[in-house]
Amino acid sequence: MESIAIASPLETFLQQPKIETSPAWEFIHGQPQQKPMPTLFHSRLQRNLVNTINRQTQTYEAIQELRCILPPLSPVPDITVVKSDRLTEVDGLLQGEPDWMIEIRSPDQNTLELQNKILHCLINGTQIAWLTDIQSQQIWVWEHSELPLIYSGSNKLPTLGNISDITLDMVIAMTKQR
Repeated sequence: MESIAIASPLETFLQQPKIETSPAWEFIHGQPQQKPMPTLFHSRLQRNLVNTINRQTQTYEAIQELRCILPPLSPVPDITVVKSDRLTEVDGLLQGEPDWMIEIRSPDQNTLELQNKILHCLINGTQIAWLTDIQSQQIWVWEHSELPLIYSGSNKLPTLGNISDITLDMVIAMTKQR
């Protein structure tokens, strides 16, 4: 008896030709969703935070907009931080969860949808997740399966490895740093 191979909705989504256009498309809860176009402050924060993290560590690498494959989802966090030995020399997607994911909420973005994406990654092995809200000047931080803590001001934010001394004040200042 022959078996018929039926592509999963995620596999079908990943075969679409324009999912890597800017802004990226994600596959969340069975639906393709295009991320919002980043604002000036969002873009600056992404660039400056990636550079800050990468200057402090060789153990991890911070990458902007790296597609992750976590069936049945395909999230594209604003910043994905991955242990360097998990990254291959072959160009492509990240098969699996980010070790640390950072989402920057855009003004028109639904916070609940971002939290659901974060929770899916945490359930699948992400160690730490930040949800940065520039407008309210807060960062929600999840560590493993713990409830989130909300950071503000000069509190040091939890990070991975030897990455240290990042505060919300620094993160907010990065939005204006050229």
